[in-house]
Formats: sequence, structure tokens, C-alpha cells
Amino acid sequence: MENNSYDFSSGCFKEKVVLITGGTGSIGTALTKKLLETTKIKKVIVFSRDELKQADLASKIDDPRIRFFLGDVRDKSRLNLAFYGVDYVIHAAALKRVEAGEYNPIEFVKTNVIGSQNVIEAAIEMGVKNVIALSTDKASSPVNLYGATKLTADKLFIAANSYGVPRGTKFSVVRYGNVMGSRGSVIPFFTKLVEEGKPLPITDVKMTRFWITLDQATCFILESFQIMKGGELFVPIIPSMKIVDLAMALSGNSNFVNVGTRPGEKIHEEMISASEIQRTFKTKNRYVVLPETETNFSSNYKKVQDMQSYSSNNNDFWLTKNDISDYLKANPKSFY
Repeated sequence: MENNSYDFSSGCFKEKVVLITGGTGSIGTALTKKLLETTKIKKVIVFSRDELKQADLASKIDDPRIRFFLGDVRDKSRLNLAFYGVDYVIHAAALKRVEAGEYNPIEFVKTNVIGSQNVIEAAIEMGVKNVIALSTDKASSPVNLYGATKLTADKLFIAANSYGVPRGTKFSVVRYGNVMGSRGSVIPFFTKLVEEGKPLPITDVKMTRFWITLDQATCFILESFQIMKGGELFVPIIPSMKIVDLAMALSGNSNFVNVGTRPGEKIHEEMISASEIQRTFKTKNRYVVLPETETNFSSNYKKVQDMQSYSSNNNDFWLTKNDISDYLKANPKSFY
């Protein structure tokens, strides 16, 4: 299931400068390593507000092509300085804890919405070529504050093409669900409970999720730079799984505790809503949601037919318990 077919060595990153906001998070760290290991990149700039995480990452990566830039996306003047001479930006910085957003809504707005607009404006002013913003399944038909701020950010980045492209800057969005190898993901959490002999908390026995690994998400993002024209929302075509099957693959038994869904939590992940599916097209490994005002892309993609939405429960690509178990055994270090 791991996607190792990508070859970035001679692609669009050769001798380019890439900046990653939120670059010390799970996906930012994975992107940094992938760029340094598989491309002929000129420089990777890790932009984040956490000096401790930057120091930790610097101690793990010994490469003269990496740079560290302390700053917050809420500070546009700092972004302008950081974006000087940058070719590509990956916007991964965000506040993400659903429950924290419910109690601190304005903080999420400041980072996820205003911070995103700051990234857009700084990128245009400093002549960045391409920007990809990372979204989340929670932005599709949002039911919590976090999802609402990310949907707003998605729309800001798509709309930015109307005034960014004439000045040479293009914007696209990549949306995916929970990444299996990211910090705080369920697999390390379940594994720890299994080792302690404790029952696994299941929010709902009907719950389903999409399956994407950290490496797959990273490759999908980087490949998107090579095909983007500006204005697309890219969504990977990936399998679904039942949370119960994942729990059984990890524990080998059915020692579960049904704890109920948390506020703002969905039973199934949705990555393309019913309203978005009307302008969704398909390629070999991805769905492409086009802007409502765009008509020039349709000849390049195949229009999606007979889909109401793209959700983890209505997927035609599923992993069984054995599939999950086999993958975990073959890739024991993928999730830690």
C-alpha cells in the first residue's frame, strides 16, 4: 500500500527554494526529509513558532540545505521576510485540536483564517511561484469550529488565484483525512494501551476512516506541485477501513470499550461534500475539485459520475483486518 513510485529527482524542485509553514509538525518534518532525500532541492526553510521543535529537528537532520526561521503565520511582516527568494510554499501551519477550537474559537480564526490570508498576501507580494495549502476532511461539511476555519482557508486559497495568478503566484489545496503516522494518531495510542493490557476505547462500532500513511500523504503533496495549474483542490483516492478492524489488527482480540463520539466528531470521514462533487474530476490516483468559476480544466480530467460525496463509508476501496495487520507487520516503524 505504500506509494514508492514517485520520482522527484528531476522534477520541479530542482535548484528551488521551498518553505514549509508549520514545518516542525509531523507532516512538515516528513516533507522536509522527503525533499532533502529525493530531490535536488536548493534549500528547505522550516518556518514555525516553536524553537524547541526546531532545535530537535536540527539535531536529527544534518544537511546544509536546511534553514530554520522562527515566526508565526499571524505575523505578516515576518512572513514577508521569510518568503524572500522562495519559489514554493507548503502551508501546513494550523491549530488542529477539535476540542480546543470549541473553547478557543478566536484563536483558531487568528491562525487558520487570518494566518492563511497572511500567507496568501505575503506569497503574492514576494513573488512566490506556487503555494499548496494543506486542508483536512473536517473542512468538508464542517460540524466543528476547526473544520469551519479550514473550509474558510480552503476558499481563501482558491479565491486567491483571481488576483495571484496575474502576478505570477498560483494557489492550490490538498485535502486528506487523518494521517496514520502523524503525531497523536490512533495507532501509537492503541498500541500503548495494548502493551498495558487495557481495553481500547471505540467511539462507535460503525465508525470508518480513510487510510493514508505519512509517506503517502507527503508524496501526494509533492506530486501536486508538478501538476497544479492553480485553483484545484486535490484529494487522494485511498482505501477505507473500519476502526473496529484496526483495533482488532492491533490487539488480536475484541477487548473494546464503547465511549461514544466526542463533540464535533463524525462517524465517517468526508473529503468531498455533496456540493463539491458536482465539480469533481478524476485521474489515476486523485480527485480534483475545480473552482466554481473555472471551465478550462474539464477537458483534462474525467468527470466523476454517480457519486453523492466522497466519504469513508461510501468508498469502493476497503482494507480488511488482515490487510491492516499485514501492513503493520511489514512496516513496524511507520507510525512512531
